[in-house]
Amino acid sequence: QVQLVESGGGLVQAGGSLRLSCAASTRTFESYEMGWFRQAPGKERTFVAAINWTGGSTYYADSVKGRFTISRDNAKNTVALQMNLLKPEDTAIYYCAADDRNYSLRYYSVFGMHYWGKGTLVTVSS
Repeated sequence: QVQLVESGGGLVQAGGSLRLSCAASTRTFESYEMGWFRQAPGKERTFVAAINWTGGSTYYADSVKGRFTISRDNAKNTVALQMNLLKPEDTAIYYCAADDRNYSLRYYSVFGMHYWGKGTLVTVSS
């Protein structure tokens, strides 16, 4: 099992940047694929980005491709989401997620992951 704690959310103007971080409490961080999901007000939670255990493979939602970058540091048990060119429609609670079932990143983008953090709020003003 893994505990996930997000940080880095806040208020930013459209066109600005934010960097989210997620710290994972586990001795086997390299066993987990990691991801970010988000839930906008009044909407369902949706996939944002995922990264495999080595960091060598990533997968993004079309809506963030080219603007967001997911990365991980296995030595520090952390995963980050660099968000650039933010838009008001990026406003949401962002959740860090993890899964050790060795499914594809595309699978996780559709069906979600097994472990979840409590989320961090990102608000983008116009």
